Amino acid sequence: MKLLRNVVLLCVTLMSTQALAEKVAVLGVDQAVRASKAAEAFRNQLRNELSAEEAEVAGLEKQAKAAQEKLAKNKGLVSDAEFKKLQLQFQKVFAQYQRKGQALQQKRAQKEQAFLLEMRPKLDKVIRGLIEKDGYDMIVNKQATLFAKKELDITPKVVELLNAQ
Repeated sequence: MKLLRNVVLLCVTLMSTQALAEKVAVLGVDQAVRASKAAEAFRNQLRNELSAEEAEVAGLEKQAKAAQEKLAKNKGLVSDAEFKKLQLQFQKVFAQYQRKGQALQQKRAQKEQAFLLEMRPKLDKVIRGLIEKDGYDMIVNKQATLFAKKELDITPKVVELLNAQ
């Protein structure tokens, strides 16, 4: 019973808040940041910065696949000692591939997180400017909406303003 009462109160509160908001917009925050010129420059910089490590991981992947194929091809054709040696070689290369791949993913994730943290103040400034200039009463995250008219989406405008900074 309490749950039903709380749900009804929440719905009434949301409806009254929505009724008070005269000018509403939706914004795809992640979409806006990722579509900006700064994000494109960051992706290019990251690609250049990590290209050597990506090539190393790709090389290790090829080595691991080759070792696995050699292992499968020679199964039953070589002595047990030789087969165990091939198995050990595969395990060693595969473990190295996994370590390097995970390290690369972590490095990429850390750099992307740092970029997003760097972009947050710029995004906040753009959003505040739009609120003041256009008089929005409410800006809702696009991901939190089930439906919104295309005219309410200010994401392209935010991208344009981020690019202008």
